[in-house]
Amino acid sequence: MEHVIDLDPAAAVISERTAGWLAAGLTVGQVTWLDATSPWPRQFETDRALVRDPVSIGVLIDGPGDAGLSVVLFRGGWADVDYFDGIDDGGPIPAFDITSAAAFGTQLDQWVPRAFGNLGTSQS
Repeated sequence: MEHVIDLDPAAAVISERTAGWLAAGLTVGQVTWLDATSPWPRQFETDRALVRDPVSIGVLIDGPGDAGLSVVLFRGGWADVDYFDGIDDGGPIPAFDITSAAAFGTQLDQWVPRAFGNLGTSQS
């Protein structure tokens, strides 16, 4: 898989936003890492030091009323994003052409309100 985006700065983008999400009442899971060189079946790691060649990072964010957002960013420049707003809307969100950590942050700032509505706080 082509290396389009460095996942370490992308993980930092998640960390930068976590305090704001927590203050807004969301629950943020640990960032998970997947190592391209690990044997099958591959295991998700929460300790970056255990991952030699990261192929993806992921995070689960939960909110009130069973609302949730799942984001898995791949180093190839796309993400698998799924959400449920807790009421009647949900599904995958297209996420392609993510070429930098900043672009990933911009996308996160759109995905979180889509899943949880206006949180009334700054996302960054």
